[in-house]
Amino acid sequence: MHQHHLFLLRHALTEWATAGRTDPPLTAVGERQAHAAGRTYALMSDDSPALVLSSPRRATLRTAELAGLVVSGTSDDLVEWDYGNFEGLTAAEISEREPGWSVWSHPVPGGEAADHVERRADALLDRVRDALPERPVALVVHGDFGRVLVARWLGLPATAGGCFGLDPASLTMLGSRGELSQLLHLNVPPS
Repeated sequence: MHQHHLFLLRHALTEWATAGRTDPPLTAVGERQAHAAGRTYALMSDDSPALVLSSPRRATLRTAELAGLVVSGTSDDLVEWDYGNFEGLTAAEISEREPGWSVWSHPVPGGEAADHVERRADALLDRVRDALPERPVALVVHGDFGRVLVARWLGLPATAGGCFGLDPASLTMLGSRGELSQLLHLNVPPS
């Protein structure tokens, strides 16, 4: 049976630095990026109707809409890593408080532990793997959680997600050959 591809579309550019990271809107540039991401997706996909799942947050839903994707459903499993006490802070602000801190290598005070994020990603990917024999799947994701999905697809720990880039409105294509999970395209910019 034909195995379809799993696409990850990272939401387009938001105003998170000024609005806080919890549910910021897309910027004007982000809206243009999302339109362009739709063109890129159309070039990369095989024209089969996809199952499209999105985080329920504003940036992901708007990115999907502008990219021309019809969201089949939302899932709280797709929300961004909970940064706890660091929610809404820029990397520079976090560095001032905790020099050298990284979500990939340190505990998240008041937030979500890496092993919890890993279990959430695994549960989601199990559902995705069940759907892939029937049709392609597109997940509209946030940056760090999208990186975790790439790592877990490849059988790596969640913390290995820091090794992968996912720019705003970029597309990543995951697949498999037999039992081997593959990274086919990573961080493809919108056209």
